[in-house]
Amino acid sequence: MPISRYAVINGEEISIANFVYKAVDNDLIEFKERVSEAGKRLDHYAFEEYGDALNWWIIAAASGIGWWLQVPPGTILRIPTDLSQIEAIKEILG
Repeated sequence: MPISRYAVINGEEISIANFVYKAVDNDLIEFKERVSEAGKRLDHYAFEEYGDALNWWIIAAASGIGWWLQVPPGTILRIPTDLSQIEAIKEILG
């Protein structure tokens, strides 16, 4: 099931991507690293890791690589391993 990348704060939707990046960068969220391969997009990795390609944004946010599905081979991907920690960020914010 996809996780929304937005939290509602004071009735306004805001992206939690920056919060995910900072949490990973400060080791507040468990993650593993993978090196991207030629021909694989972030949605492919999301499907492999989470069983849902729509969670590609989590890998993009955690890795600080922007919003492109395509990444060059050799890019270090930081992949959060516990999606409940992503949901917790949304709960804290909203």
